[in-house]
Order: sequence, then structure tokens, then C-alpha cells
Amino acid sequence: MFTDVVASSAMASVDEGKALKLLGEHGDTLRSVFARFKGRVVKTMGDGFLVEFGSAVDAVNCAMEAQREMSRFNEGRPPADRVEIRIGIHVGDYVVADGDVLGDAVNVAARLQPLAEPGGVCVTRQVVDQVARKVEWKMVKIGTKELKNISYPVEVYSVEGARGGAQSGASELDPKRIAILPFSNLSADPNDRYFAEGMTEELISTVSSIGELSVISRTSVMRYKDTTTPIIEIGRELSAGSVLEGSVRKAGNKVRVTTQLIDAKSDRHLWAQSYDRDVTDIFAIQGDIAGQVADALRVKLVSKERVAIEKKATGNFEAYTLYLKGRQAWNRRSEEGLRRAVELFKEAVKLDPSFALAYSGLADAYSVLQDRGYVLHSEGEPLAMGYALRSVELDPNLAEGHASMGLALHQAWDLAEAVKQLRQAIALKPNYATAYHWYNGVLQDAGRMEEALEAERQALKLDPLSSIVRQGLAVALIYLGRGAEATAELRILEESDPLFSSAYYWDSWARFMDGDLDGAIAIGNAGRERTGEANPSWRLQEVWLLLRSGQKEEGTKMLDMIPQRGAQSPAMLAPVKFELGDWDGGFAELDRACREHDPTLLYFRTFPWFAGYRQDPRWIEIEKKMRITLP
Repeated sequence: MFTDVVASSAMASVDEGKALKLLGEHGDTLRSVFARFKGRVVKTMGDGFLVEFGSAVDAVNCAMEAQREMSRFNEGRPPADRVEIRIGIHVGDYVVADGDVLGDAVNVAARLQPLAEPGGVCVTRQVVDQVARKVEWKMVKIGTKELKNISYPVEVYSVEGARGGAQSGASELDPKRIAILPFSNLSADPNDRYFAEGMTEELISTVSSIGELSVISRTSVMRYKDTTTPIIEIGRELSAGSVLEGSVRKAGNKVRVTTQLIDAKSDRHLWAQSYDRDVTDIFAIQGDIAGQVADALRVKLVSKERVAIEKKATGNFEAYTLYLKGRQAWNRRSEEGLRRAVELFKEAVKLDPSFALAYSGLADAYSVLQDRGYVLHSEGEPLAMGYALRSVELDPNLAEGHASMGLALHQAWDLAEAVKQLRQAIALKPNYATAYHWYNGVLQDAGRMEEALEAERQALKLDPLSSIVRQGLAVALIYLGRGAEATAELRILEESDPLFSSAYYWDSWARFMDGDLDGAIAIGNAGRERTGEANPSWRLQEVWLLLRSGQKEEGTKMLDMIPQRGAQSPAMLAPVKFELGDWDGGFAELDRACREHDPTLLYFRTFPWFAGYRQDPRWIEIEKKMRITLP
């Protein structure tokens, strides 16, 4: 068994004396647990322990008890005084030498531990085989992983219930944490599927207005579209105690909606209802469903929540239909999808110029277009800002509008106002995972890395299967210097969503930070081959890594092959020129990035691995020109 304290270096950097005291108390707590399960501490490594046991059963039970004790240790303490640990366990032969233990089995356990969640336990298949039917804990497969310096793949499991002893199984699921599954499209016309998907999305949005409920975001629940997965299993996978499912049948201007609320622990129906209405009554149906869900879960609605769930987004049903189609296109995040979304949102606001949600959609589309390099900042920023402002003016209580404004302000480098807008969005809709995700990005660029990580953890809690949010969590870990943990998150993402191209880009940075330069180059190449992604800025990162590793000829050759087009980031070209010895040229590129408002310049300003370049007085002058407002 290997144990390790989460973010101990960050604790020490804030208050070294307090950190040493807390780590000492944590060590005393764990030693007493090890002794109860006949575990022998082989050695300590900083704030971690290497422990051997006579049986895998003792090791797993000890790990679970250790996490329970640490949960008790943290009770009543402020966040800064809490200590969370990760634990990894493997079974295998080892060699004893001078009181130490050596060998592959020890190395596997060491590499396994960073894959565990804070407060969690990870084990290998060999451990699962040893403890099957001998322990009360459920072993949940994470996947087959390649561990650093281990020559063979390792099958990894997490021990359910390990996170502070709070998730020991279905009996612990919170009924007020709800998953609204994609509504089935029963219409004769398959093209009406957008209506069923839009119904799901808007119902999620409506129920999210109820502060006492925790609602799983759209990205995660859409994985269960057309699924045969049992409700009980879905509840476990999403940690949701309640599941809402239903169907939509549309015929002309008539619609039938059937829905039912199910207890995910027992698969028991809590409430069911059918609606036969005109399609123009769809908002009333959504509001009624939200109210019935609240009643079934014994949630008392406050007045502002009741107003929110009864509010009509627009009185024009055709405009609403165009909006649903636009969000469907926007969710694809491709250039084609984003440009199609712009067209659809524009058609919607032509039909209803007071449709605040559609203006929010336009703002989000232009923000993502410029972030991905599909339009220049000079084109995208004023449009994103203008549409977001219009959305907020039309409906000051629309969370989506404030979140859109926050993202647009972030891209305009006004971090202080961006934070205010995103906080307001979260206050209006506490279940809005996207707002937490964008809030994480602003906090990172403001240098508030620990707060950023917590914001992204909350986003992942609300949207546990979202690729973009899991990537956001990995990026937050990279900023904190926790490369191995970031790589573990990104490996999960690469396995679950292998065509999600930016995961490989960030995995490359994480491996570089962890000292694995060859691995960083290899994963970048693998990602490009798997996804066909040819983003010039990502290719520049590969060039920089090649140059950094001394492969000047290969790096220069790749640089010559990268298309020279407007979307190429001067802020990413600058480090390449630095590595080629052209410092004047590098700072000229950074100055151009400032003039052109290159979004990547914010990354350059905070990336840990670019710190060496930022000592030059020329950078300090460029940063002054950026005129960033910090929160």
C-alpha cells in the first residue's frame, strides 16, 4: 500500500508550521489504523507511507478504515486545515534489501496511488481477485492503464465507498440529486428528435432553478440516450438518488409528453404523469413537471424558484424551436456546428427580438468561435459582448445570460468583471455546471489556482461524464504542478472519448511537467493520428517540445509544415522562437499577440513552464499593455 497527501506542497507554501503540525497528526492517525490491520510501515516518503500486509483483505479493509478516520479527522475543520489522502494497493512479489522492499509490485502500487480521487482508494485486478466475496466494498473498474516505467498494462479499479466513507453504495444516494434522462422521441418523423432533445435540455434548465436539488448536467445524461442501462445502475454511475425519464410524441401542432420520477435505489416509481397539449403549451408542461418533481421529493419552492420554473422563455414557438436546434448544433463545438448555431439563433431573434436565451446562445457561439481560432478576436469579441449584454438587458435574472457575459469579459481580459458575472450566474442557477467551468478558467488566469480547482470539481460533480469538464479538472491540476494526477484524469478521458482531441494536447503538457519529455511528444503524435486534429497552435506545442528535447532538426522540419494562417497563435509561436535562440523574434510575437488580443497570451502569462521567459523586462512591458483587471 502507498498513501499520499493531496496538495501537501500547497499547504506548506501557505503556512509551513501549520502544515507540518497537520501532517504530523495525519501520520499518527494512519499509523494507529495500520497497526489494527497488522500493516508494517516499511518507510515514509515525505508525507506518504509504504506499508506491507499479510493479506490483500487486510490491506483493503485498512485502506477503507484509514479513509473513514481521515473523514473524522477533517470534520468541523475549515478547508485550509483538512488533510485528504489517496491510497493505492497492489499484490505481487518483492525483494527485501536493507529493510526496504523493491520490485515491480512496489512500483505498480506507487504509480497506482495518483489515479485515486482525493479521499479514494485504487487497486489492481490482482487485488480484486484476492478479495472477491471477502470484503463488503464494491470494486468499480476504471480501465486498463499504462503506468509510467511499468512495461505492461495494469487493470485498475476504484473501491466504491472510499471517498471519505460517503459513497458506500446505492443506499447512500441522495434522492435530491437528480438525473433527467434524454426523453425518447416517439414521433413518426425522425427529424423531430431535436424536439425531444430540446425538451430534455430545457427541463434540465428549469429544474436546475430549484436550489435545493442537485441536477446532473446535460452532457452527462446524454450518454444514456437510447440506453438499456438499468435505472439502479445509472443512479450508481451518476451518484443520483432520483431519475426522471420520459417520452415525447409530436404530431403537427399537438404533443404528448409522458414522464415518471423513479427512486434509483429501489427502482420504485415516485410520480408519473401524461400531458396531451398543443406544442405552444410546452413551457407550461416543463414548469408543471418541475413543480411535481419538487413535491415528490418534498422540496419547498421559494417564490423566486416558482417564478423561474413558470417563466416562458419566449411566446413564439417557432423561435423556441430554432433555439433548440441552435443549441444542438452549438454542443458539437465544431466550426461547422458553431456557424450553423449562429444562423439558427439569428433566425430565432428575428422572430422574437426579446428572446434573451437566443441572444445568450449567439454570445456563446461567437465566444467559442474565437477561442477555437475560427474567427479573429477583433471580429468575435464585440459580437459576443454585444449579444451577451443584450441577453442580460432583456432578462436580468437569466443565469445563462450572465454566464455568457462572464465568458465574453474573460476573453476581453476583464477578469474582475468576469468573476462578478459568473458568480451571479451561479447564484441564479446553482446547478449550472457550465458557469462553474468558465469560472474555473477565469480564476486560473487570475492566479487563484486552488479556488479554480474547487470550481472545476463542483462542475464535475454536476456534470460527471463531461469531457470538457474533466479536461478542465486536469488543466487545473497541471497549473498546481500535479502532473501525474492530471495525466490520470486525461487517460480516463482518452479512453472514454478517444476523439476528444484537446485531451492529448493537455496530456502532452502534463507529461512534460512530470519530467516525461519522450512521453509528452509521443502522446501528442498519437492524438494527432487518432483525431486528425491539425490545429496550428497545438502543432506549435509539438515543435516546442521537440526543440526542448534537443531534436532541433525534427522540430524545425515540423515548423515548416505548419500552415501559416490567421488563426495561428503568435503567443505559441513565441516560445518556439525562444528555443531557436531568437529572443528578439519571440518577444516581437508576444507584442503582436498583445496587439491582436490573442487568447493564448493569457495562458502564456500563467503557464508554469513558461515562467523562465517571463523574467525578461520586455515581457513585463507587454503585460502592462494587456491592462488585465484582476478580481
